[in-house]
Amino acid sequence: MVQRDCLLSELNRALGRSRIVLLSGPRQSGKTTIARELVSLESVNYFDLENPLDFNRLSEPFTALNDLRGLVVIDEVQRSPDLFPVLRVLADRPDIPATFLILGSASGQLLRQSSESLAGRLEIQNITGFTLDEVGAEKHKQLWLRGSFPRSFLADSEEDSSAWRRNFMQTLLERDFPQWGVRVPATALGRFWRMLAHYHGQYWNAAEPARVLGVSQTTVRRHLDIMTDAFMIRQLQPWLANLAKRQVKSPKIYIRDSGLLHQLLGIETEKGALTNPKTGASWEGFVIEQVIASTWHDSVHFWASHQGAEIDLILTRGDDLFGVECKLSDAPKLTLSMKTTLDQLGLSRIAVIYPGMKRYQLYPGIEAVPVSSLEERESLFR
Repeated sequence: MVQRDCLLSELNRALGRSRIVLLSGPRQSGKTTIARELVSLESVNYFDLENPLDFNRLSEPFTALNDLRGLVVIDEVQRSPDLFPVLRVLADRPDIPATFLILGSASGQLLRQSSESLAGRLEIQNITGFTLDEVGAEKHKQLWLRGSFPRSFLADSEEDSSAWRRNFMQTLLERDFPQWGVRVPATALGRFWRMLAHYHGQYWNAAEPARVLGVSQTTVRRHLDIMTDAFMIRQLQPWLANLAKRQVKSPKIYIRDSGLLHQLLGIETEKGALTNPKTGASWEGFVIEQVIASTWHDSVHFWASHQGAEIDLILTRGDDLFGVECKLSDAPKLTLSMKTTLDQLGLSRIAVIYPGMKRYQLYPGIEAVPVSSLEERESLFR
């Protein structure tokens, strides 16, 4: 059992200050496990909308929820969007007899629906799979290879982990998407997902995927948004600085879970991960997700110029900008691109994250940082 104390603590703080909290993240990332630590599955205050009995209990939502006291959990809330107006009414009661923790697995539509109905009443907490501070830095290779989904990471063997990921993807395509109202055939989305694995870490251009798949660019963009809304894809947007030079304005595409990326690429062993042509991009995506999960920030971006200067990740923190470079190297060295980016963007610092053990300075403001440092939250720019 992996303890997720930091996540649970953050969730409890959110529930202490907000009437409604949305815990949002991909399927099978641990949302239900966390919620059951707060409210028992057998409690009348727990509703799992994948359970037909609980779904029927909420057929008259105001009647079912009005008399409940304390913390109420509603799991897989995207299956019943009609609940949001009812939750608004219940949250506005003057005595506040109940607070609501709602769990959701589809980000885009869910956030649009909730923001329209629950403006000013809702706090959003995001959950990923396991992070290095939860599993321990000594297991970073296993976390990179298998990915962060709990059942994949904790599987008894690489074969079992791979089987779980394969079944997860099939279920998402064939069952979950249709339940969420997605009307794209599973085979078409599956082909597109496999294609995205080969674009992992690259700038996005809809023209080539559209040509290969024989569909319009509009259709390809819609497919990309579907996968993004399901937390399978990250569209990392560019940071546009006030510079005279030409800058890249297209987003970069990442498969958010490294285990799913390896599954899509046919990688099943550590040796396979280290010898695949996408090895560097895989490490980059893994580190980016771990940094985003473990480091406080207001927003995240990348930056690149057409002259070749680039930085893998920019974290905005108030008025400050912090840079992150991801290097799968035994001993990363200073590059001209790092110095250029530090000076031209006015970055406070750059952390070059690598799989080694020693923390050392490469240049004033630029430091090589072992990936193991992410085991301690907020340690990256100390």
